[in-house]
Amino acid sequence: MSKTVFLAFCLIAATLIIYEHAIHVLGLLPFLFLLACPLMHLFMHHGHGHGHGHGEQRPQVDNDGGPDHA
Repeated sequence: MSKTVFLAFCLIAATLIIYEHAIHVLGLLPFLFLLACPLMHLFMHHGHGHGHGHGEQRPQVDNDGGPDHA
């Protein structure tokens, strides 16, 4: 019950901030884009598997530089 009340309060507060202070919120957008860059860099590199199996599954290459077709 208290979680629902808190979420409703946050929703109402966010709505009032956006409607009453829209120019301030819109003024923060460039900074939010700048903040999104390092955050995406941190979170999107998580799935790369750094240090696990790099270079183990390379395709076979002929002497002419093309892929090896049997």
